[in-house]
Parts: sequence; structure tokens; C-alpha cells
Amino acid sequence: MKTLIKIFIFIFLATSIHIYPCEKILVIGTGYVGLVSGTCFAEKGNIVTCLDIDEEKINNLNSLIIPIYEPGLKELVEKNVKENKLIFTTDYKKAIKESNILFICAPTPSNEDGSCNLSYVKAIAKEIGKNIEEYKIIVTKSTVPVGTTFLIQKIIKKEISKREKDITFDVASNSEFLKEGEAIHDCLKPDRIVIGTENENVKNTLINIHKDFTNNLITMDILSAEITKYAANAMLALKISFMNQIANICKNVGANVENVKKGIGPDKRIGKHFLNAGIGYGGSCFPKDVQSLSFIAKDVNIEPTLLNAIHRVNEEQKELLARYIDNYFENRGGLKGRTFTIWGLSFKPNTDDMRNAPSLVIIDYLLKKGAILNLYDPIAMDNAKKILSNRENINWYSDPKDAAIGSDGIVLVTEWKEFNSIPLNEIKNTMNDPNIFDGRAFFNPKELKKMGFRYIGIGMPDEL
Repeated sequence: MKTLIKIFIFIFLATSIHIYPCEKILVIGTGYVGLVSGTCFAEKGNIVTCLDIDEEKINNLNSLIIPIYEPGLKELVEKNVKENKLIFTTDYKKAIKESNILFICAPTPSNEDGSCNLSYVKAIAKEIGKNIEEYKIIVTKSTVPVGTTFLIQKIIKKEISKREKDITFDVASNSEFLKEGEAIHDCLKPDRIVIGTENENVKNTLINIHKDFTNNLITMDILSAEITKYAANAMLALKISFMNQIANICKNVGANVENVKKGIGPDKRIGKHFLNAGIGYGGSCFPKDVQSLSFIAKDVNIEPTLLNAIHRVNEEQKELLARYIDNYFENRGGLKGRTFTIWGLSFKPNTDDMRNAPSLVIIDYLLKKGAILNLYDPIAMDNAKKILSNRENINWYSDPKDAAIGSDGIVLVTEWKEFNSIPLNEIKNTMNDPNIFDGRAFFNPKELKKMGFRYIGIGMPDEL
């Protein structure tokens, strides 16, 4: 009887306890994508080495100093380092030797002509070719132009042949779909995972390490997988630019884009996501990927009319709020010598990323007009100072309420949740001129008007 009970308990535990797969994974590149992806792979039970040639960054990571702000990332890194599942190194040879699957997570910035700069990706491919000694699966996670994975394969083969070695390996594509500010959730619980490979063994291996993230595993050929990432980001950017164009029409005809959003969102063919009008998108992905896809199209004799329009509308939208401010004060003595409070500097909430941030365009416009700016952001101040430290007429504040004292207008640029809890009725009395210029449809215009504010926003009639 006791034996039967033990067998029953064993069967119950075996079927109830989720056993994570355990692979030895190398993530090359500890930028945003690499660090988040590597940490999440470790969280799922794998042994992960994160490699970078930046010795200072690796030393900091080994001291648990995280180079980027992402909610939940620091805690997850600390946890997995403590459990010996997450390792940071600069040693290519050792890291490659001790890993079975290699993920390339290199940055792919834009060149001046809009094309994708693959110098970091190529450099990593060369290092892999110089150090590989036995079979590996090499996966491109960076967002790269169509055909890059095969280019990586070619570079690695060339380096191996220089060493007169006979080493086999396979390549695959596995782009990420992370949103900054929600990257940990997106990585651990993704909508889908796209795997590009023509090899059945590689497909099964990559499915195995991803099956605990989601059931929605989509496999396809490498070229289709590479362009899928560009298509996804371009589609999202399209929705943003489309709604911004609708918002601009709404403002000029006296309609309210927020009402329009409510009217079209329930249509399942359209959906409720990415319908917020504002001052355009920023960050490292949408601007770069739209331009890169446009370059790819031209390279294969396709005129990227729509892609060019997405980019143009977005760039114009970034400056729009500053123009509204300029127009409002045109008959009130102009902007020179006036003080404005900028709330929010990062390109979106819950990140310290200042790349392509709309705030930079607005700040530049207002400074050129002679304005004085009081800047505040809950997270991105250090990164903003690196960019703006040489500019005059900028004051930095650690409290958004203090930044509004004596101001001729609050300019809401990034919709941080904390701005909802600020007592605007109290702030009004500390301002020189109670104006709010809302770039994200964040505040309720009617409530502000009751408090005595003048409100100017995107896509709605001015509440003056």
C-alpha cells in the first residue's frame, strides 16, 4: 500500500510540476534586446551567457549595475545571477565553447541614407567564425534586412575556411517584438514567436526553448521571418501616423479625435490599439525600421510611397505642438523670454530612452525662439542631460511641481502616469500664465477649463 502511495505521489508531481528545458545559450550583445532576452531565457531555466566587447559594461553587469531602465529587469537580472543561470563575459572563445545556441543581438542603426548599418552584426559573425570549434545553431535576433542571416552564414564560413577547419553550423532568424517599458512582460508572455529556418532539427530545437513562453510559435523560411519584423513595426507606425493625420483634420474642422477613436476602435478590422493621436513616435525601432524597409523596397525597384509618407507625417507631427505654442503667443509678445515647463522627456513612458524622442524636437524649436525651459522627467533626466548639457536657457528639476513655478505654460510631452496625481488646481496658482499644451491627449480639457487653465491639444478644439 505504501508503495502504491509513493508511486501515486511521484506521478502526481511529475505531471503537475512544470519542468523547464535547459539549454546553454549565448547572447552576443548586451544592449536592450540582448539583456532582456538573455535574462528571460535564464528565467525560463536555461544557462545563459551574455557576451559584450564593452568591458566596462560587463564589469557593471557583474556588479549588478544595469545600463538601461526597464521595469522589472534589474530584479530579474539579480535573481538569475544569484541562481547561477546568468553570466556576463567578454571572452568570445570560452562563451562560444560552452554554449549550444548563439543569439546575435547587435545594434543595427541607420546610415545617413536610411539603410541599415550592419557593421556590428558583421563583426560578431567574424568573431563567431574565428572561435567556433564544433556544431552550433546561430540565430539572428537583431532586426536586419532581408538576406542578412545568409550573409552571416557566409561570413562565418569564410572565417572557418581561413582556419582550414571543417566545422558545421546552422543559421536561423528569430526577431524580437519587445515594447520598451513592457519588455519583460512581452518577452516572458509574447503574443507570438516567429522562427525562421529551413532546417527541421533547428526548428525543433528553437521550438523547444521557446515553448514555455507561448503556444503561438510560428515557423517559416528565413527571408519571410526577417521581413516580418519590419512589416510589424511599419504597420504599427502606419497606424500612429494615420491617426495623427486624422487628428490634424479634426482640429481644423472643430471635431475631437478622441471621439473618433471611440467610434472606430470597436471595429474588429481596425482594433483599439495604436489609435492614440499625439506628437509622433520615437525610440530606436519605428523610425529606423520604417526607413530601412523603405530602403529595402527601393533596392528591389519598389517605390516606397506609403513608407515615405509614414516617416514624413511623423517628423512633421513632432514639431506640431511647438508650432501651436508659437502660434498662440504670436499676438501675445512671442516666445522670447517666456518660460515653459516640459513634463516628460523620454520617447515614451516607463523607459529612459531618449533616442528620436519628440521632446528633443520641441525643446530645440522653443529654444531657437528664445524661450527658457524647465525640464522634468521621472527617469530619463540623466540621458537627457547627456544630449542637452551644452544648451543654454535650460533648467533641470527633480520635482514637476517646482518646474511649473513661474511658467507660461506646461507642455505635456510624455504621458507618465505620475502626472495624473499632480494637483493641477494648486499648480495653477504658482504659474505666470496658466496654459497647458497637451501633446498626448493626457488631460481632460473640460476639467482644466473649470480650474481656469487654457488648454491646447492635439486633434481637438482649443479650450481657450
